[in-house]
Amino acid sequence: MKNIFLILLVLNVCISCKINVYTEKKVNDSEFQSIQIDTLFQDKISIRAIQIDGNIVWYGADNGRYGFYNLKTKQKNENQIIKDSSKLEFRSIAQTAKHVFILNVANPAMLHRISKDGKETKVVYQENHEKVFYDSMQFWDDQEGIAMGDPITDCLNIITTRDGGNSWKKIPCLKLPKVAYGEAAFAASNTNIVIKGSNTWIVSGGKKSRVFYSSDRGNSWNVYETPIVQGKSMTGIFTADFYDANNGFIAGGDYEIRNQNFSNKAITTNGGKTWKLTAENQGFGYASCVQYVPKSNAKELVTVGFSGIYYSSDSGVSWKQLSTDSTLNTIRFIDENTAIAAGQNKMIRINFK
Repeated sequence: MKNIFLILLVLNVCISCKINVYTEKKVNDSEFQSIQIDTLFQDKISIRAIQIDGNIVWYGADNGRYGFYNLKTKQKNENQIIKDSSKLEFRSIAQTAKHVFILNVANPAMLHRISKDGKETKVVYQENHEKVFYDSMQFWDDQEGIAMGDPITDCLNIITTRDGGNSWKKIPCLKLPKVAYGEAAFAASNTNIVIKGSNTWIVSGGKKSRVFYSSDRGNSWNVYETPIVQGKSMTGIFTADFYDANNGFIAGGDYEIRNQNFSNKAITTNGGKTWKLTAENQGFGYASCVQYVPKSNAKELVTVGFSGIYYSSDSGVSWKQLSTDSTLNTIRFIDENTAIAAGQNKMIRINFK
């Protein structure tokens, strides 16, 4: 009996070893090793704002252009808005079940509501001021949304809607944290605002680079310091993403020294209250957009920007380059293996392998 017990014990240990080895191999195999790129369309265009709507990819672009690409039919539908002979540059985009909304940078700021067939447009908000410059827009749900821009006075310029985007109102500066001198934001990829449930984060940059947080859909705000490089007009946070209410990532850097890969990426695990620099002197330099990979348990991230396409499988501790393409401005995931990216003169589909 004793010998039989020993034999069974050895067999059990060996089986456990095999299971552990197989499990570890599965984890390693799940990490992205390469990408396959399909070019959806090419044009003389600059795109910094995209929105996924099933098989439809909406975009806002320069020269007053907006439109959508149908992934199923492989067709592009594009329109143009011209205001007083000037062509608007759309860098913010968001949607509800019924409409898509696009918002341009610079003066005058004009927020357009677009029917989902792309044919009907209506200006639902307009703001005229020499300092007006909107950077990003998102919706909490089909009724409530938010857009933010650079300061006109001593606070961020923030507007909200509570009626599905039909009307928008500005949040008074008395209800917002004060900005520092030279603190603003960058309209790099429509990722200055991140929403998870009723939680909202807004990132700033420039001579001060911080995270503004609201737990109640913009009714009250706190502001938190970050260790991201700051102090000059083109430094700070250019992009942010949150996986859930606790885990978030910010990136950016120095737009004038785009290969600088330190003090340009940081992580939080407590909802943005505190941030820790990560991957110092490693990975990418200036980045214009960061996104968590869906269903990755806050472990996997992808960035696009001057350094190309970079990927992390360990919450941003280490990074590997998957492409040297430096022309992409923005990226959004369709599922855990597929994303749409756009930038200078093209829109592409990326399949992660």
